[in-house]
Amino acid sequence: MNPKPPDLPLLPKLIFATRWLQLPLYLGLIVAQCVYVFHFWLELTHLIEAVFGNKEALDMLVKSIGYKADPDWVPKLNETVIMLVVLGLIDVVMISNLLIMVIVGGYETFVSRMNLENHPDQPEWLSHVNASVLKVKLATAIIGISSIHLLKTFINAENYTEKVLLWQTLIHVAFLFSALAIAAADRVMVHNKPHE
Repeated sequence: MNPKPPDLPLLPKLIFATRWLQLPLYLGLIVAQCVYVFHFWLELTHLIEAVFGNKEALDMLVKSIGYKADPDWVPKLNETVIMLVVLGLIDVVMISNLLIMVIVGGYETFVSRMNLENHPDQPEWLSHVNASVLKVKLATAIIGISSIHLLKTFINAENYTEKVLLWQTLIHVAFLFSALAIAAADRVMVHNKPHE
């Protein structure tokens, strides 16, 4: 049986209750997750329709990935187009994973416990989540998303200027260094904690 929480004075109770102001933010992220699911299924449906020869679906796919080999190119479903569409789908899944980490981990860390300790579907990472772990996980997820974007850009490099290619590469490297800095700072903080 859980011990009864201490009865707080009014001001600390009010300040502590303000954490619930974040609830609409997490609900908004759930709505964004629904939009990503819809977008994923729309792109997947277009890909399947294009495989079976639907020209409209193929045109929509080619337009959404920004692919064209040369000015006289007639849209066709080739390996590059399929790869760019699949990378786009993977990108949506990775962003969706990022959203789940923020929604579930953020709610658990900053708003209220979910009491999932013995639930069979509890994510492994949630058992030891805190603000520091969440930051490192988010940084690595952002690097993964950035890597997919960079790969899509390099596959379709002829449709981008050198300036865009350079900036995307530099931004990706900046994400890498940021994640390394966050992980190093987290490691220093963990080593400097007094042992109980």
